[in-house]
Amino acid sequence: MAKGKLAKFADMDKYPNVFQCSFDKNRTEEEWANIKEEFHKSLPFKDNLSAPLVIELGCGKGEYTVGLAKMFPDINFIGVDIKGARMWTGATQAVQEGLPNVAFLRTNIEIIDRFFYQDEVSEIWITFADPQMKKVSKRLTSTAFLERYRKILKDNGLVHLKTDSNFLFTYTEYMAEHNNLPVLVKTRNLYSEPSVKGDYISTAAAIQTYYESQWLARGLDIKYMLMQLPHDGILAESEKEIPLDDYRSYHRDKRSPKETTV
Repeated sequence: MAKGKLAKFADMDKYPNVFQCSFDKNRTEEEWANIKEEFHKSLPFKDNLSAPLVIELGCGKGEYTVGLAKMFPDINFIGVDIKGARMWTGATQAVQEGLPNVAFLRTNIEIIDRFFYQDEVSEIWITFADPQMKKVSKRLTSTAFLERYRKILKDNGLVHLKTDSNFLFTYTEYMAEHNNLPVLVKTRNLYSEPSVKGDYISTAAAIQTYYESQWLARGLDIKYMLMQLPHDGILAESEKEIPLDDYRSYHRDKRSPKETTV
């Protein structure tokens, strides 16, 4: 019988590879500094903090976090999400398989910069995030979030975007163009463009998330972009209009059948 949410939350409280912190806007800077220190002390790879660090935002069940950790044992990976019942799957797998380079942070992505030091993170993966077509400030590639990433990413650190959403992909294209962010790799059909090659493409195609399997089953193309995020320069929103995704509603949990190809 599958575990219920309460049982999963109880597991998460005991897992050595999970750190949980709720959002509280009333915390002082000193309290946040203590939380950051506590978080780093809790990491299962705290004795190997010199290894490159990669984080996955909106990690869901942790398929990418765990999958990448297996592919690259010399790199540390942290999955970040607020959905503890989903995160339990990846955290449990990592514990059961004894993966020493995997951790999970259960918190709001809006406060991601509160947990990492400047220049600590080498790469960020954004996998199948809600496109947030109505709320610019909530898009994970908006200026609001890119500014947060700058605080923790190394200069010219890498940001990976893997998505089924034409809206989010196009929005990110415009953001990169408008802000002169170097785009290293870009494809609108990850699995059907033989001309697109390279290690990053191979890595992006090697792991499929729960959401990705759903979109592929419905015949949707999977898009992938890799860009650098320099520390210099002022970030600004692009004002270009973007067609909305028309194969689902604004809410991911109220999906409608695909009607057109995007």
